[in-house]
Order: sequence, then C-alpha cells, then structure tokens
Amino acid sequence: MRVLGVDPGLTRCGLGVVDGGTGRTVSCVAVDVVRTPVDDTLERRLLAVSDAVERWLDTYRPEAVAIERVFSQHNVRTAMGTAQAGGVVALAAARRGLPVVFHTPSEVKAAVTGSGRADKAQVTGMVTRLLGLASAASTVDAADALALAICHLWRQPMRDRLAEAEARAAELVRAHQARLAAAAKAANTVSAAVPRRTKARTPGKGVRG
Repeated sequence: MRVLGVDPGLTRCGLGVVDGGTGRTVSCVAVDVVRTPVDDTLERRLLAVSDAVERWLDTYRPEAVAIERVFSQHNVRTAMGTAQAGGVVALAAARRGLPVVFHTPSEVKAAVTGSGRADKAQVTGMVTRLLGLASAASTVDAADALALAICHLWRQPMRDRLAEAEARAAELVRAHQARLAAAAKAANTVSAAVPRRTKARTPGKGVRG
C-alpha cells in the first residue's frame, strides 16, 4: 500500500510518500517540503499548497492520504493556517476518491517510536532508521510527513479490523433485537386469539330464602 503523509502548514507543508510491504516493512518513495511566502495573501498560499499536493497525487498515485490533525497550538493564527492547509489537502484527495485519515501527533509518535511523548529528534531518528535513509530528512516537516505515512500504514489495518468487529457486533445486536421483537409480537397475537373464560356459577348456591 502506498500512503501520502502530509504535515500541513502554510509556511512549510511536509509531503512524504511511503510504500508498505510485508509485515512492517516500509520504504521511502519521495519526500519534500512546500514553502509559501509569508507576505503573500492567504488564498495564494493555499493555492500553492493545493497545486503541489495535486502534482504529488498525480505523480505518485497514493492509495490513501494521512494528515496530521491540529491538536492544540498556542498561536491561534498558526493553528488556523495549519487547519486550512489540511483542509485543502483533504479536498484534493476527496476529488480522487482517496480515503483520508487524520492522525494526532501523539498517535504518530507512539506508532513510530513507541512513546506518545517522543520529541522531534527521536521521531526523525526513528524515521531515518525505519526507512533506511542515508541521512535524516532535511527538515522536521519532511520527517513528520514520512512519520505520518508510516503511522497510517501500521495503524490503519488495526483500525479496519476494529471497525469490522464493531460492525459485526452491531449486526448481531440488531438481529437479536429483531428476534425478540418477533417473539413478542407472536406472543401478543396468540394471547389475543385465545377467548377469555367466564367464571361459571355453582348450581345450588343461589340466594338463601
């Protein structure tokens, strides 16, 4: 399976394509960072991100897109820009019918390093080791994009199995409720069909004179 990981942002947007092989084998296909001028207008910066993502989707043909979810940031303006860039990426993927999954930073860290509290250096180091790169990714954004793709490759099969199990459980519950409803309906039908018995008076036990 091939996944495009995206670390969204207006100033820097990390893009990384990773192929998943048998087991937990992963290999890097491409990685880069899209940069937009800070003094440019919002719509032009979003257009630049959109154009770059469109080119990557056309060039590398991923089967899914993994985007970092905006969890919390002290700078509201930065958080809004990050969310807007992520929305542009999700829209481009949706136009192609590709599944899009948002992963939180802690999920990515836990998947790649085993700890949801790992720092940037630990994530970059593990990504370099897992992908067998000759050198670390040029920027944190690039490393995060690759980490997102790896996270998706390793976590999504488990999510799919869990979703299937939940769907089967829900179907069993619905079937059981349907059986109970049918049994109750049948019992009510039988009860309505049986005539009520009237109490007969005992002979010789009339009113005494």
